[in-house]
Amino acid sequence: MSKKIMLKSSDGEYFEVEEAVARQSQTLANLIEDDCTDGEIPLTNVTSEILAMVVEYCKKHVVVDGGDDSSSSSTSEEDLKKWDADFMQMDKSTMFDLILAANYLNVASLLD
Repeated sequence: MSKKIMLKSSDGEYFEVEEAVARQSQTLANLIEDDCTDGEIPLTNVTSEILAMVVEYCKKHVVVDGGDDSSSSSTSEEDLKKWDADFMQMDKSTMFDLILAANYLNVASLLD
């Protein structure tokens, strides 16, 4: 059974995520390593709208990154590239907020 991490957005909304999903963020991974995840992790610089997008992105990437079946990895990589392209279809304001959140949370793959 995997550990759950509770994230709290700047506007007070809670997101419960698997530890593997949270570890897609280097910032959260460091907090997990330092055992600072009792209760909740407040993310004062990230709104619920943007945090939901970051969580969705990390969930998608943890599934693909976690797979080690080499026969389906090329298909999964192609599917992920298409999903990423679709995911990035948003207005400039939302994109800016998403980049700020990715930088704050240190989600390297989202910044690429």
